[in-house]
Amino acid sequence: MSESQLDLSKLALDRSDAPSPGGRRRSSRWLTRYVLPLGILLGFVALLGAAAGRQLLPRAEVTVVPVIVKRGQVQRAGTTLFQAAGWIEPRPTSVSVAALAPGVVEELSVVEGQQVQRGQPIAKLIQVDAQLELEQATASLEIREGELQRAEAELAAARTRLEKPVHLRAKLADAQSLLAKATTERDKLPFLQKAAEANVAFTRSSLEGKRSAQNAIAGVLVEQAANEYAAAVAELEELQQRAPNLEKEIKALSEKVDALTTQLELLVEERRQMDEAKAKVAAAKGLLHEAKLQVRQAELALERTVIRAPMDGRILRLVALPGTRVMGMARSGGQGSSTVVEMYDPQRLQVRADVRLEDVPMVTPGAPVEIETASIATPLKGRVLQSTSSASIQKNTLEVKVELIDPPPAVSPEMLVTATFLAPPTETAGDQEQETERLFVPQRLVVQEDGQAALWIVDAENRAQRKTIQLGSTAADGLVEVLDGLDVTDKLIASGTTELTAGETVAIGGEDTVIGMEQ
Repeated sequence: MSESQLDLSKLALDRSDAPSPGGRRRSSRWLTRYVLPLGILLGFVALLGAAAGRQLLPRAEVTVVPVIVKRGQVQRAGTTLFQAAGWIEPRPTSVSVAALAPGVVEELSVVEGQQVQRGQPIAKLIQVDAQLELEQATASLEIREGELQRAEAELAAARTRLEKPVHLRAKLADAQSLLAKATTERDKLPFLQKAAEANVAFTRSSLEGKRSAQNAIAGVLVEQAANEYAAAVAELEELQQRAPNLEKEIKALSEKVDALTTQLELLVEERRQMDEAKAKVAAAKGLLHEAKLQVRQAELALERTVIRAPMDGRILRLVALPGTRVMGMARSGGQGSSTVVEMYDPQRLQVRADVRLEDVPMVTPGAPVEIETASIATPLKGRVLQSTSSASIQKNTLEVKVELIDPPPAVSPEMLVTATFLAPPTETAGDQEQETERLFVPQRLVVQEDGQAALWIVDAENRAQRKTIQLGSTAADGLVEVLDGLDVTDKLIASGTTELTAGETVAIGGEDTVIGMEQ
């Protein structure tokens, strides 16, 4: 068929006059042009809102830090890890043997390296002063013993006077005798007065008779009669005046008897003397005890002039030589001013090794160590005790203490050694070296609650979660090992954990690089 025969007009559709039965064509056009795109748009908006709904809520901002991973090779037991130079020293330290008394060293009885027994004399100080002090203290003790004996004798006498006051009874008896005598004199006085009055009458009568017969008798007889009369009158007057005095004497003697009787009953003075004697005995005993203490102190000072070994061991070095003055226990003495020698126990030795800082992580307490020294042909056995805090800036090393196991007699302190640190036994089966992966976290991020350790982490949906973990050993850089409960990919929350709740959505504000660099 030729081109002239094609009529393309027959293929055209005349839509202007197309029928629309029931309005179906117009409603389909409205549905496809407006409703369907609007529904798709609303669904997309709803899906977007559901996906980003949590992102629009207010969230706590936190900083995170990754889990720190340390890898290392676990070698089979006995494999050489590294070597370090060191020296032998006493364990834990040497023992300073000091003089307890001040003085001057007279002689030394030991030499360096000598084996000594406990209590063996090591040195002796000059003893003259200590001996004189002991003699003086002994003399003072004898004096105090004599004073005590005298005080005890006085106490015995005072006790006797108190229990048997014979002296008071004698005085009372004398007073009672004088009182009885005075009473008798008073009672006899009326009779004596009557006799005196009769004598006066007789002498007066005789005198008058003789005077009347003056010419018949001699004048001498008259004078004698006059004298006799005067004497009788005087005696009568004396008897008349004696009565008041006798009453006073009787009264005084009665009071004296009463006083002595009361004194005998109370025994005040005797009790005072008894108490005073007891006090003197107590004081004498105290002085005697003090004198005994002075003797003991002098004996101790004399004994301390001989310095003895405080333990079984070996002499490390001589510090004080003959003629050296030591200060003893005087407060004015300086540190070490009383040290005579230094000792050590040859069965307790250790090595102080200078370990390079890069080898310090391989130091494990209890790990085996081989020690080599020029004085012994075969290596010595040892074990790691602990790392010290003595680091050397110049050598870039850290001192590690290694215990010597059964050291031989040929080994002594200050010998230079080479310590070979060996790999400790492990629980890994087989002798092949294995690579281990250990997880560490900053220790300050660990939360302790109810006896369990936990960490706050951020999960994949930015929600805070609290994980319970099992802790291992603590490293020296502020990190702690986590044995169980943590994954390598976990992100640790480093700040803002005090107000977090499990499942809360958080916003990561950044990574804490300071904590992360502590490894």
